[in-house]
Amino acid sequence: MNYKLLMCGLLLGTASISAMAQSDLLKFDPSRFTRQSLTMPDGQKITYKAYEGIYYVKNIEDSTYQTLNIYVPDKMAETPRIPILLRTYIGGYAASTAKSPSPSDATGRALKEGYVVCIPGSRGSNSTITRNGKTIYTGIAPNGLLDLKAAIRYLRYNNALIPGESELIFTDGTSAGGAMSSLLGATGNCKDYEPYLKKMGAAQAPDDVFAAICYCPITDLNHADMEYEWLYSCTNTGIRHLSEKQIAISEELATECSAYINSLNLIKKDGTPLNAENYREYLKNFLIESAHKALQEGCEIPDTIGFTFYQNRQGPAGGGLGGIHQPKHNNGQRPPLDDRRQAPSFGPGNTRQFSRTSDFISELDLDKYLSYVASITPLKTPPAFDQMGVLIPTPSPENKVFGNNQGESANFTDFSLRHRTHNPKANLDKEMIHRVAIMNPMNYIGTDKSTVAPKWYIRHGAKDRDTSFLVPLNLATKLQNAGKSVNFALPWNRPHSGDYNLDDLFRWIASTL
Repeated sequence: MNYKLLMCGLLLGTASISAMAQSDLLKFDPSRFTRQSLTMPDGQKITYKAYEGIYYVKNIEDSTYQTLNIYVPDKMAETPRIPILLRTYIGGYAASTAKSPSPSDATGRALKEGYVVCIPGSRGSNSTITRNGKTIYTGIAPNGLLDLKAAIRYLRYNNALIPGESELIFTDGTSAGGAMSSLLGATGNCKDYEPYLKKMGAAQAPDDVFAAICYCPITDLNHADMEYEWLYSCTNTGIRHLSEKQIAISEELATECSAYINSLNLIKKDGTPLNAENYREYLKNFLIESAHKALQEGCEIPDTIGFTFYQNRQGPAGGGLGGIHQPKHNNGQRPPLDDRRQAPSFGPGNTRQFSRTSDFISELDLDKYLSYVASITPLKTPPAFDQMGVLIPTPSPENKVFGNNQGESANFTDFSLRHRTHNPKANLDKEMIHRVAIMNPMNYIGTDKSTVAPKWYIRHGAKDRDTSFLVPLNLATKLQNAGKSVNFALPWNRPHSGDYNLDDLFRWIASTL
């Protein structure tokens, strides 16, 4: 007997068994489920199989969060290819456990429609483990995003075993979760994330998705401070009541924003360039369209918040967005930063209810409308996101998520780092620059770095001040410029929230199928 050959065979066999065992760690087991049910608001009872507590990576760092749940309705949709709704409950860039479906959001509605639902957990700024007696923060950027990408890879890896079509994944999230949804949609199969995912033991499978549903995405973080001040600095000495130091920071940030807007090289739908000079008119079009739609649906809009109404039996001439007349004025220029105005009154005033034959909106005083938004919910003080050490020592959730695994927060923009350190030449280190870059979907859209989702549904409430209107509008415009199908709106009178108007959302989902 040739003992060398025998030992070689035994070793190869052991290696093969070991490889199979490792591979099986990520294999979905269709037999491990419980039966559950959900009662919808209309009283309908939805029954489904629940596959819960599934680990989606081999090298689990935080077992509290690195799991996912899958829910398969007993009554599946009557369509050849059944989509999977992947819903993340991330908020404030904090950790989120894998949750159960809710009758009041898109998860319950998806089950009612006969779609498969996946709800992954993910690490975040507040997730910790104890290692060698020390507290380790497990959710620093980009770990939360990596967890969601690993969950998608798990679904794609097990496509033959999991009901539903993993090539029809719709991601859905709100606020920081909306940012994550936008990142999942923009960074599919990107090599920038591969070393991290390999280290985690994620499945060897694609992680691109079919569609991204993004409600009020808190994204483009390294430019969000300047975008916020560029938009809202008109309220600084009015309703916002900033101090002199805060005004100085606001104006400095706002001044930097114009160059950023121009650097995006965005194109409007009519083919003309979008830039800092005409951006306010561009934004006004969407707000006017939102208000006009609200009037059509029977809402009443006071005449004290900036809109000008007119009557015309024949309707407005010239069309525009949704047939709305949109005259230009002041050459589309933004008022100078030192144009200080007192906050206007936003009492009930006269309200206008839509007449389909005569009532239309002819103009919007944007500064007055922004003051109205600020009167509903106080604006953030500058800087809105990278605030640590600039005027106050307190870190924001974003400062914390860009910190280190010892729980120390960090600045993620040169602007705030320089103000905190009082060093005008201070710059972020290479590691931070990389982490910030891979957490911004704007860096991937329109490039060959990734597989970008072909379908997008983006919503940001018309009175949502948690980030600037520029953030979702830039995202939507850049996607449209890249040839993607984008359904974008600023829904009227809607604050910072998500998974609303589910009829519209699921009509859109059905239309993409």
